[in-house]
This record gives sequence, C-alpha cells and structure tokens, in this order.
Amino acid sequence: MACYKIDGVTPVVHSSAYVHPTAVLIGDVIIKQGCYVGPGACLRGDFGRITMEQESNLQDNCVVHGFAGSHTIIGKHGHIGHGAILHGCIIGEDTLVGMNAVVMDQANIGPESIVAAAAFVKSHFSCEARSLLMGSPAKLTRQVSDEELKWKQTGTQEYITLTSRCLDSMVECNPLAELEENRPTLKTGDHALKK
Repeated sequence: MACYKIDGVTPVVHSSAYVHPTAVLIGDVIIKQGCYVGPGACLRGDFGRITMEQESNLQDNCVVHGFAGSHTIIGKHGHIGHGAILHGCIIGEDTLVGMNAVVMDQANIGPESIVAAAAFVKSHFSCEARSLLMGSPAKLTRQVSDEELKWKQTGTQEYITLTSRCLDSMVECNPLAELEENRPTLKTGDHALKK
C-alpha cells in the first residue's frame, strides 16, 4: 500500500486487516481488526480523521475524506461498495453503502441501513436504523426488511473471509500465457464459480 505520514500523523493498520497494495492511506487513518481495503481505494486523513471499525470493508476505487476537524467513521461490519465516496460522515454499524453512492458531510446513516447504488446523501442528512435510502437526493423509501439485512450480512461475511484469504494467499505474479490443464476454481461464498 502507499502509506503517507503528514504533519507527524501516521496511518494505523491492524495486523489482521488487509489493505491492497494499490490503496492509498494518508495521515489520520485508523483501520481496525479484520478490515478489508480494496484496490485503488483512497483514504485521505489529511484534514480530518478516518476510522474503519472492526470487520468493515471499503471496496475498489472508493474515496474517503473530510473537512478539517471532521471524523469520518465506517461502523463495525460497514460495507462500502465499489466507487462510493464518503466525506465527513458516519456510516452506522452493519450498514451497506452501494456502488457509486455519495454520502456527504455530517450525514449520519443509522445502523443496519442500506444506501442504494448511485444514491446521493446530502450534508446533515440523518436517518434511523434500518433505513433504505434511494435517489438523488436520497430519501427514506422504507425500512430494510429482515431478508435484505440477511443478504447484506452474507455479503459482508464474504468480505471478512476475503480479508483472511488475501492475507493468506494473495501474491503478485505474472499472468500465464495459456490456460493450464485442470485449472482450479474459486469455491467461496454463495457466488462460487462452478466447473
């Protein structure tokens, strides 16, 4: 990973977390136990603090930042989809922020909520637990169902497992020139590839 100290403040990454080598961490960034940070993610703690609580994940090409004095928090088991932007906000425990969604300054997303893909959550927006937010600007559509929450939790568990898989087996390599005979398949989670 590209890791940078600024004004004497160095990012902190727990030994059980996985941060992809192409991710960028700057300054006041705290990544706790079992977290996953994907390729191309950028966590810029050069103005405010950024904290990823236990077993949260931040996927490919996400950007996390905030104004001076802010504290951007991704709660425990937070699940931040590809390309999402978080700026000076609080994402509650066990909440999903969908792909390419934007959550702005001082927004507070309640626990077990879902922010739909491509939603835009305005500054100072606040919602209760289990809120389903959709649209631009995002609005409360309804409460998250038990089935939707279980679906979210299953996806988050896959990323918790992925953290261990990356720590145990991901290594940089050169591609093969040809498909090898008896090529192994990935057999993880509900989305396993089949022969």
